Amino acid sequence: MPEYLAPGVFVEETSYRSKSIQGVGTSVAGIVGPTRQGPLRGTPEVLTSYGEFSRVYGDANPLTFGSATVLNYTALAAKAFFDNGGKQLYVARVAKDVNLAARNNVGSTATVASRTEADTDSKLTFTSRFPGAMGRYTLELRWRESENILSLESTTEPKENELLFLSAIYTTETELPDAASFDANVNEMPITIKAVVQNVAGVLTIQNSTVLDNNDASFSDFGPAVNLAELPSGATLSRATIKTPGSGVITDGTHAHISLSATSDISAYSGITHWGDSTTLSGTFDRDENGNALIKLESALNEGVSSDVNLPIVALAGVSEAVTSIIVQRNFDLDVRVGGINGEIIYSIGDISTSPTGDNTLAKRLLAEPSGSDAKRTQPISVTIANISNDDDVFNALYSLFDPDAIEGKYSPINEPRYIVQMNEKALDGTTDVSGAFSGGIDGDTPVAADYRGEVDEVKGNTGLASFEQIEDISIIITPAAAAHTTTHQAVVAEVQAHCRKMRYRIGVVDSQQDMAIADVRAFASNFDDSRLALYYPWVVMSDPTGASNEITVPPGGFIAGVYANTDVIRGVHKSPANEIVVGALRFAQEINQFQQELLNPNGINCLRSFSGRGHRVWGGRTLASDPEWKYVNVRRFFLYLERSIEKSTQWVVFEPNGDLLWRNVRNTIENFLYNEWFNGRLLGSKASEAYFVRCDRSTMTQADLDEGRLVCEIGVAALKPAEFVIFRIGQKTAD
Repeated sequence: MPEYLAPGVFVEETSYRSKSIQGVGTSVAGIVGPTRQGPLRGTPEVLTSYGEFSRVYGDANPLTFGSATVLNYTALAAKAFFDNGGKQLYVARVAKDVNLAARNNVGSTATVASRTEADTDSKLTFTSRFPGAMGRYTLELRWRESENILSLESTTEPKENELLFLSAIYTTETELPDAASFDANVNEMPITIKAVVQNVAGVLTIQNSTVLDNNDASFSDFGPAVNLAELPSGATLSRATIKTPGSGVITDGTHAHISLSATSDISAYSGITHWGDSTTLSGTFDRDENGNALIKLESALNEGVSSDVNLPIVALAGVSEAVTSIIVQRNFDLDVRVGGINGEIIYSIGDISTSPTGDNTLAKRLLAEPSGSDAKRTQPISVTIANISNDDDVFNALYSLFDPDAIEGKYSPINEPRYIVQMNEKALDGTTDVSGAFSGGIDGDTPVAADYRGEVDEVKGNTGLASFEQIEDISIIITPAAAAHTTTHQAVVAEVQAHCRKMRYRIGVVDSQQDMAIADVRAFASNFDDSRLALYYPWVVMSDPTGASNEITVPPGGFIAGVYANTDVIRGVHKSPANEIVVGALRFAQEINQFQQELLNPNGINCLRSFSGRGHRVWGGRTLASDPEWKYVNVRRFFLYLERSIEKSTQWVVFEPNGDLLWRNVRNTIENFLYNEWFNGRLLGSKASEAYFVRCDRSTMTQADLDEGRLVCEIGVAALKPAEFVIFRIGQKTAD
């Protein structure tokens, strides 16, 4: 208590109200099962749409366990959950031997796919971060720069030892320089010369040239040198420069993409003995000993270039009708596609640099363990780089991810867009198999009950159902894929039962197996007696979201979890999640009539039935408990809601002085909460005293309880049970 040591006025805040109890949410679901991709370990994060599910855990395409292809029941259940009104979903991905997986998801029978460039040094390796066949990605690379950086300007004062482009027309023989010599049959004027020249003390030394007479006949052996003073009137000297693009100064070793017109032939200016039909070049910026800009052309990257060539920039600039652009290839975007070159883009990484150092390099943008929480869940690939020292190494390593001989033209895969093609994909021309792309990546074997149970590992991260133990909000558990595995289904349900009992405030939605006969589903239900389990029968026929077939048959768990969530939000958890439409159902796998349901309902088996004019509905709301006090789903879930709400909102009571004042505050807090529940029609009784009672006084606690630090509060609640059997009694009435 405060101390008052000096005279004065003191203002203190106090509260005259009891603490309030906030009702907890009951519509959050958790699903455990195999998916196409996604992390195997760690605490899952909430998903709020099927699109978000697909981004993290992959699409709804089938899985392959061993040699068997099965439907992706987990993804289909997630879609059904959101279609039926679910808003929040947690997913725990499992694979066979998931508990053996390391923190990087490697170790289970599901394996990751990878792609290593063909160089024996293995400088660049792309790897899928998550195991599974979906990891056989197709990567599309797109260069970001689009600015033509080649510039040509006229000059009359060439620098010493500078390379220039000379264009001159000689109209008479007397204009020809003394050093000129032609074939004997050259006798027609005018004669045009186009040449790469070097200014050496006022003398233009010819490096490469083309000579044309007025009949467009081409000749060689033009004079080796021309004095500047001997140039004819109208001759031009041009200087080629490289402009600085928006991405920064060009440094030696930076790659460029050179585009040529379809009819270009610059062999006379380049020294290339054979040019071929290519209209693109891959080059690296460099300079000669005199500082003149060069493009280094590697024969390995360019069709028709038989050996590496140092091509002066001015040689390209002088052929204005042939060279259309020089564009830097330094920063690029990378798209990850599923389903081949024309498949869906599932992830994009922008503004990656070919530089081996900096913040936007491949190594830093595609870490095996990303720092951001979203990237940890969704980044599908990582990269490993070794033995790389400059941009040229990165570029060549990227290029070697292709099999150039399998694609028409060595440089064709470098054009925009460029593809790193997945295993068994066709080449860009659609005819040739491309080898050496993403390989590996399998879904493993069929998960078993131990995989669904998971394990607690504080270092590597939890797996399976154990990964839900750190999440308080989950109140509904489903395992739809387990229903397709007849040998492990009962064991998986037993694991769900143990998990729900351990976590106290959860209920498990149990799926029947496909095409079960009535006797079989009754026998299956008899294995369990628990109010925290609710069984639904039969399976649901829905349209195939992948488009592979018109219809597919799936377990009802995802639909039912969505109905639970939607009913909780629209009506409240006290309302039985029954007589509700199953959104997305075309029909049910088996048509259940009233007489068959009379056999199933007493066993706690909730039927899904179709009614003429009323659609497809959930027609049952019982748990698998034999105790009549807890036989209804809504009663069980409503009490879980009350218990969790009271527990969570009365934590302030702990360590308070255990006396009359505290007892009165506790009573008021709980009574206010229950009064609000009764007032909103969630409790039975025409007045509050009939709906509930709260006792917390000497009648509920002995002195021994007080000595042991125990506060005991007894609460009685009159729950609303569903009108499962609606009976109208009709008899004849006489006139009198």
